[in-house]
Amino acid sequence: MPRTFDIAVIEGDGIGPEVTREAIRSVEAAAALDDAAFEWNSYPWGTDHFFEHGQMAPDDFLDTLAKHDAILLGAVGHPDVQDHLTLNGLLLPIRRQFDQCVCLRPSYLYDGVESPLRDKAPGSIDIQVFRENTEGEYANVGGRLYADRPHDVAIQTSVFTRHGCRRIIQAAFEKATARPARQVASITKSNAQGYGMVLWDEVFEEVASGFPDIQTESLLIDRAVMEFVRRPESFDVVVASNLFGDILTDLAAIVVGSMGLAASANIDPTRTHPSMFEPVHGSAPDIVGQGIANPLAAILSAAMMLEHLELPRAAVAINGAVKAQLSDRGPRTPDLGGNATTQETGEAIAARIASSSEATG
Repeated sequence: MPRTFDIAVIEGDGIGPEVTREAIRSVEAAAALDDAAFEWNSYPWGTDHFFEHGQMAPDDFLDTLAKHDAILLGAVGHPDVQDHLTLNGLLLPIRRQFDQCVCLRPSYLYDGVESPLRDKAPGSIDIQVFRENTEGEYANVGGRLYADRPHDVAIQTSVFTRHGCRRIIQAAFEKATARPARQVASITKSNAQGYGMVLWDEVFEEVASGFPDIQTESLLIDRAVMEFVRRPESFDVVVASNLFGDILTDLAAIVVGSMGLAASANIDPTRTHPSMFEPVHGSAPDIVGQGIANPLAAILSAAMMLEHLELPRAAVAINGAVKAQLSDRGPRTPDLGGNATTQETGEAIAARIASSSEATG
């Protein structure tokens, strides 16, 4: 009897529905490998809901999501709605309510994909960024005084707690123990942020002392962005605050060839709440409806979901299909130099998964 998983699907905005469909297609193709079945519960939340109701989702949307095993998100954002309304109306409340404190964003240079940096061999760039996901610079603490007047004042406060710093840094070190390079780089700005980032540095040193076999380095964010371009192959596991992690992973995605390959997981390590899986690329309003959005980031995010749900064979099959398709220069979208549509790319991945299932079945 297959194990059945209830997945909340928020296709969201822009290209979200287009790429999410292909992610689901890949999961369905791989499910039998782990004797799993999926119930996909779709929720029409996002900016269309905002235009109709004045909010991104219903008041009880978090209660609805809490009943599921995981959340698969397409994209959030619309050019006619300010980003702070979309993020704080849907995405950030999910991360906070479900204590998804670990945002894991991998960047890997696949065979068959060219980096904009010269002479980078396939597999030479393999970075796992652990982004603190529930506090830091995204805590949304502060306010406005004298709004819309000449003496308008805006106060934005970052929040760093010892508990929050420790658990993301601990997660990064634990990941490093399972990787060949066994390295962790901490990203900071404690020379300018003398309270929050000093606490971050202190906790990093405390956690590092418990992992004597792991090599460490601590980089200021301005140096880190330079080194991500100058020597990306030297990074293994990177741990960073909410803002710094966001900036670095956008850069890392381009370094390995395309935002269309940027997958992510928002994880509650305790598994008390559902975790959420989403491509990093956003809603891409400039290409909506053209059928050229790259579905691979969404597909790779779905593979991360399967791994989290402890369906390893299915996850390996999806990752292997993506790797093989890129290496073989199979169907790919224009951002990777191809001419295939979103659907053609997704169907080709699903076909490869099905073939691997038959070979192992």
